[in-house]
Amino acid sequence: MNNTIGIDISKDTLDVYRLTDGQHRQFLNGKAGHTQLLKWIKLRPGQLVIFEATGAYHRQLERALGNQSVPFVKVNPKQARRFAQASGKLAKTDRVDCEMLAKMGAALQLVPQPPFAESLYDLKELLSARRALIKDRTAAKARKATVSNALVKQQLEKRLRQIESDIEKIDALMLELARQDQHMGERLDILFSIPGIGMITALMILVDMPEIGTLGNKQVASLAGVAPMSQSSGKWQGKARIQGGRPNLRNAIFMPALVAIRFNPDLKAKYNHLVAAGKEKKVAITAVMRKLLVLANALLRDQRKWAEKVT
Repeated sequence: MNNTIGIDISKDTLDVYRLTDGQHRQFLNGKAGHTQLLKWIKLRPGQLVIFEATGAYHRQLERALGNQSVPFVKVNPKQARRFAQASGKLAKTDRVDCEMLAKMGAALQLVPQPPFAESLYDLKELLSARRALIKDRTAAKARKATVSNALVKQQLEKRLRQIESDIEKIDALMLELARQDQHMGERLDILFSIPGIGMITALMILVDMPEIGTLGNKQVASLAGVAPMSQSSGKWQGKARIQGGRPNLRNAIFMPALVAIRFNPDLKAKYNHLVAAGKEKKVAITAVMRKLLVLANALLRDQRKWAEKVT
């Protein structure tokens, strides 16, 4: 499969490489540039676009591709860099990167991601803003705990009230957008039925892992970065560790896992069994996080709500 297009994304420009004919182009990373890029891509239908996840810089491009039904794959920047190094390309420039992304898509036979609902893009932006506010709140609380000047303390208290108000508004709008999509609303209710998962956490899971419900158990754990990775070579056996995955999702389910250990009978039993077997508490908590996501995936796949086992 050589009909791949690699796009290296920066704040201002998109460097594009088409593998079929080796053509390199550059477009502005904005609405006008996206329109020109889409016209160029559609001159040769059936091409797969490969680009790296770059936070705010890739979101509008992803949305433009999705709206025009252009198949694309969003890859981890670390994975893309390692592919380039394995190919013998040590130089890192925009032109080199877009060429390597196109070759990576062909060599690994990457499969295009399923199209997402239009509301998901707005939810991703709102969730990103919410997380920024959470960081601001943490910083403001830390400063407030150490300052002694009355004016500074007053300003920090005002800032904290404003942050709480902004978070409440974002939460309300996110729930409203989710409820406007019947399919997402049903998925939200299924996740909310699981003891330990609140409504906002359920939303975070659906936004951070929209594929959930269509994946295997190992895939879910790996994407979230809660799957233990074996460390061994020859006779040497190291400790299995979690790594990679989507850190925002992993952080989002940490507190729900702690709540589930107290109030979800199945997960409480799982945690107690691991601790009794001599596992460290943080290892047992990670196992509960993994089981929580696997449970969520199974319920969404079967389209049913959680129900306590009757013995």
